[in-house]
Amino acid sequence: MDRKSINVETIVNAPLSKVWEYWTMPEHIDQWNFASPDWQSTDSKSELRTGGTFSSIMSAKDGSASFEFGGTFTNVVPEELIEYELGDGRKVSISFKETPDGVIVSETFELEDQNTEELQRSGWQAILDNFKKHTETK
Repeated sequence: MDRKSINVETIVNAPLSKVWEYWTMPEHIDQWNFASPDWQSTDSKSELRTGGTFSSIMSAKDGSASFEFGGTFTNVVPEELIEYELGDGRKVSISFKETPDGVIVSETFELEDQNTEELQRSGWQAILDNFKKHTETK
């Protein structure tokens, strides 16, 4: 059975090279990869190449919950496209497109079965909004 996919996106007011670096470098990932201020991302690792792996520990700041978010890169085109498969088999695609208004970062991801579509959409959008803020202000 094919999973339903949804898309979230933002426009980042920064050069493509900076957007790519901040999206892919673990020291930056830990600064934006969480959906709400009471969560954090730590210990991010990334072998950014087709067949390489990545992971981050996502945890509540109060220590009440944590999980590993990770998978395997299935396609990497520098400054253009990252595709990966999560540990549970879901697929994600992120495209980067430079425009006169900034870089459009667009993520398409397959839904999981535990949370509502709206909760997943809002969570992934919140992370993307954190990325935009981090990249534009650092």
